Amino acid sequence: MSREAPDHPDQPVSRPGQRTILALEDGTIFDGRSFGRAGEATGEVVFNTALSGYQEVLTDPSYAGQIVTMTYPHIGNYGVNREDVESSRPQVAGFIVREASTRASSWRASGELHRYLDENGIVGISEIDTRALTRHLRTHGAKRGVISTLSDDRDALVCRARASRSMVGLDLAREVTCDRPYRVEEPIASVLQGAIPEGGHYKVVAYDFGMKRNIARMLAASGCDVTVVPATTSGPDVLALEPDGVFLSNGPGDPEPCTYAIEASRRIMDARVPLFGICLGHQILGLACGARTFKLKFGHRGANHPVKNLKSGHVEVTSQNHGFSVDPSAFQSRPDLVLTHVNLNDGTVEGFRHRDLPLVSVQYHPEASPGPHDSHYLFGEFVEMMAAHRKARVS
Repeated sequence: MSREAPDHPDQPVSRPGQRTILALEDGTIFDGRSFGRAGEATGEVVFNTALSGYQEVLTDPSYAGQIVTMTYPHIGNYGVNREDVESSRPQVAGFIVREASTRASSWRASGELHRYLDENGIVGISEIDTRALTRHLRTHGAKRGVISTLSDDRDALVCRARASRSMVGLDLAREVTCDRPYRVEEPIASVLQGAIPEGGHYKVVAYDFGMKRNIARMLAASGCDVTVVPATTSGPDVLALEPDGVFLSNGPGDPEPCTYAIEASRRIMDARVPLFGICLGHQILGLACGARTFKLKFGHRGANHPVKNLKSGHVEVTSQNHGFSVDPSAFQSRPDLVLTHVNLNDGTVEGFRHRDLPLVSVQYHPEASPGPHDSHYLFGEFVEMMAAHRKARVS
């Protein structure tokens, strides 16, 4: 997940069009051109099938440690702006595109994508066959890789890719979480019709495993007063804040090493405080409930993945970004766990609830950014759980 670039102020950091190499751990090589910062970047090479939303993808902390390939061929045409970010800076380890637009054509643009990558130290490569790369990853699985403008020694680059960190067993939530608790200040009107039931605002503590900004916006729009806490915050410390509900956020890496979060979730479950998990938070809740997780071959990343709601029978088009999944065998052996959503592409688990505890969890991203709004209702369901919990607590 390293990013290396020249540090000398008099040395150029970027030469657009410079010959650049992408080397994968299995020996596959792609030749392209420099896009963004010059240097080297290592990480897990994955692909995203969204047609737009590259700025949200770049700044999503769930992509920490990954070199992201955009399958849509033309990237950068609408530039970048200050609004469409999901964290304070780009989080990807590297960026791969077919054709990089160097001219921004949008009234909202405040800059150009290639300059944005350069300014933030993101090494990229363009003018490669992203269709061939995506087919390779689909056939052989996600691969560790290196992008380099500094070396043309292909064998050495392949060795560097093989020596880079594996995503399996890697706790990245500790690396992207906030340093200290903070209150979310989102002065926006509710965008969820009927999401705020009678009873007013609800106090939510949100675990930051790499939380996207739009999650905070959606919680605020749902009538929640949100306090965000670091990933390693203990269950008793969260319960001491007397929340109406606890949210477990998205994030990067393998969920199994996050033992601190799994134990905290169990303590909160024992206290019967409503829980809502998304993405990595969903996987952590699955582990806390006794399920297992496993690494997907090439993951689900994009804004166009179909998911079936088993309760309503409706199909939701969803935004996704994950490389691990909850093992479905738990729902055959554990009658207290109810499967609620499945992926229509491969049948993997996309959501579950607990029969006896106030707990709902989904693998995909109902907050979108980028993506469709089919799943906004889940924030309303979380609020309804908190309303019922508050009512029971008072009575």
